[in-house]
Amino acid sequence: MRIINLIEDTDGREGCRAAHGLSFYVETGKHRLLMDLGPSEETLRNAEHLSIDLAMVDTVVLSHGHYDHSGGILPFAAVNPEAVIYMQEGADGAFYAADPAADGGLTYRYIGIDPEIRKLPQVKTVRGDCVIDEELELFTVRCGTRPVPSVNGRLKKKTENGYVQDDFTHEQCLVIRSEGCSILMSGCAHGGILNIMEAYRSRYGKDPDAVISGFHMMKKSEYTDREILEIAAAAEELKKSRSVFYTCHCTGVPAYAVMKKIMGRKLNYIHSGCEAELPDLRHRDCRGS
Repeated sequence: MRIINLIEDTDGREGCRAAHGLSFYVETGKHRLLMDLGPSEETLRNAEHLSIDLAMVDTVVLSHGHYDHSGGILPFAAVNPEAVIYMQEGADGAFYAADPAADGGLTYRYIGIDPEIRKLPQVKTVRGDCVIDEELELFTVRCGTRPVPSVNGRLKKKTENGYVQDDFTHEQCLVIRSEGCSILMSGCAHGGILNIMEAYRSRYGKDPDAVISGFHMMKKSEYTDREILEIAAAAEELKKSRSVFYTCHCTGVPAYAVMKKIMGRKLNYIHSGCEAELPDLRHRDCRGS
C-alpha cells in the first residue's frame, strides 16, 4: 500500500506546492483512490510532478463539504470523468467561517464546495455509513461522547434563520482494509479525533493499524492555556491506542509540536508531496490487542 500527500499546508518534497487544504493519493491491492482534492488545481500539478497518473484513479472520497478539500474536484473531473466521487448528503451545504470584523462584529466567508461539483454525473451521494467493497468503507460520527475541537466554533452553516453552528453531519471517514490490515483516514476530524476513534472501535471491535488525519487544532492567534491542555489531553489519549498516527494540514505545526512531545514515534507529520512511511503492517498482529 502507498499513501502520498498530494497537497497540504507545509512545504515538503521539492517541486510540490504547499497550500491550505488536503489531498491524499492511495494505492491498494484493488484501487487507485483520492481522499479529497485540495483547494485548487495545484493538487493536479503536484500529482503530475510526482508522476502520479490521475486518469487511473477509480474512486474519490470527499471527507466533508469545504473548499480546501474540494477545490481540485472540477479540474480532476475534466481529466478523469469516470472515477466515482463519494460525498455525504449535505456536503453541498452553505458553509461559512465567522471572522472578526473591524467594527467588533463578525464577517461570514463562504467556505463550501463549488455548486458545480454536485452536478457531476459521477458524484454518488451517500447517507451515513456505506460499504463500497471488501477494501473500502465509509463511516460517520453522529453523536460522539468526547468534546469536538474548540476551533470548530467559528464554522457555521447558513440557514433561513441565519447562521447556525455546523454539526458536521456532512463529514465522513474512510476505512481501507488491505493486506490484512486496516487504515483509518479522515480529512479534518471536525467531529473530534477521539470520537472518531471511539466510533471505529464500536464498529470494528479494535483500533486501526494506522490513522491518517488532520486534527483541526490550527489557530491564527495564540493558544490559550486551556487550548494547550485540550491538545495535550487528546495526545495522551491517542498515545494509549495501538494505532500509529500521521497528521498534517489543519492540525497546525504548533499543536503538532505539543502532541509529538507526548506521543513520540507514534505520531508523524506528512508534508506536501511526501509519502507516509508506514511500518510493515503485514508483520504486526493486525487482529488487534
